[in-house]
Amino acid sequence: MADLDTEQKGAAQTIAFRLWNSRWLLIAGIVAVLAVYALAAISAYVVLAALLLLLAAAMLPTAGARQSTESGPAIEAIGLQRLSGEYLAAAVADPLIIFDRTATIVHANAAAFAAFGGIAPGMSLSLKFRAPEMQALLDGVLSGDVASDVVDYTEKLPVERAYRVSASSVGHATDLYVLVFKDQSETRRIDRMRADFIANASHELRTPLASIAGFIETLRGPARNDPAARDQFLQIMQSQTGRMARLIDDLLSLSRLEMKPYLKPGTEVDLREAVDSVIDSLGPLARENSVAIERDYADGPLDVPGDRDELFQVFENLLENACKYGQSGGRVVVSIARSDAGSEQGIDVTIRDFGPGIPEEHIPRITERFYRVDVETSRTQKGTGLGLSIVKHILTRHNARLSIKSEVGKGAAFSVHLPTH
Repeated sequence: MADLDTEQKGAAQTIAFRLWNSRWLLIAGIVAVLAVYALAAISAYVVLAALLLLLAAAMLPTAGARQSTESGPAIEAIGLQRLSGEYLAAAVADPLIIFDRTATIVHANAAAFAAFGGIAPGMSLSLKFRAPEMQALLDGVLSGDVASDVVDYTEKLPVERAYRVSASSVGHATDLYVLVFKDQSETRRIDRMRADFIANASHELRTPLASIAGFIETLRGPARNDPAARDQFLQIMQSQTGRMARLIDDLLSLSRLEMKPYLKPGTEVDLREAVDSVIDSLGPLARENSVAIERDYADGPLDVPGDRDELFQVFENLLENACKYGQSGGRVVVSIARSDAGSEQGIDVTIRDFGPGIPEEHIPRITERFYRVDVETSRTQKGTGLGLSIVKHILTRHNARLSIKSEVGKGAAFSVHLPTH
């Protein structure tokens, strides 16, 4: 019943719309009929019939409306026909190549020229892409065995790139085909990083676990009744469990940082107070390593937008590394200075040690997870290999940056540049 009412309302609206569009023609017809009736002696029935015919004609759809309705698809078709294959190919961000039944290039978009320099219309695809998987892809599509197919392909030069390549025919009976190259390099790089991270984390946890398992076996066997050996082994086991706990804490810190959006922190941090707190907390470690910590702060307020706990962790990691690995220098200098380099006004916090320094080839990779300049020294100092990676993630969140300067035999300087706005 509701559907019937809806249809009736729609029909009434259509009739009213048509009458309104034909109102002037209808008025003119009525005036003409009445004028003829007044001037000529014609029957009233003839006048009524003429008026009804005028009303019926007014309710019919106009030629303009029919033409507009019928021409919509035609106009759309004409617009699509005006779009040449070159325009469509240029609109695709991925490398795209159109070729014919002889595997000869007909057209390639700008992305294809950038990715595979040296291609041109008229060139043979079989000669350009000689890899077996590409040859099999072309043969399968051109033979008609498959309408479309996908393969993985690696381009070696000028740099190695991994692609997911799809091939398919264009339209029907056009004798044209298209290759689209979807770049998978970044996805595969992330997959490799994830696999390496899991392998490194597993190795770092397996080493202390193996050590603890060995000592437990010894304590249950040969050292069962040897108090001196038992105390020594228990001390080592405690040290190894502490190492695993530190590693797990750092892994959790990294996980939390990666889950946070890169939004500017909404609070202000007093760098003078934060750095002083870090120095005080690491005082026992500095004394244990016979390192004197010196301070060199600029005058005036030293406030920056940031998260105090996260920045505390940054300076704690950097100062702890300086005390551990630069202890041979005997001192560490912590300086805070204002930076007015161009438009990037900010504050620089630099932690400098005078130890053995870092060889230049290691500096670009030193913030990678589990990367160590000296594996044995790092493990002796109870390092997890994640401290500088955590520093990098925190500074990224604060729109800050870390710079490292070092000279072998003269120490290393880690500078944190924090923007003031």
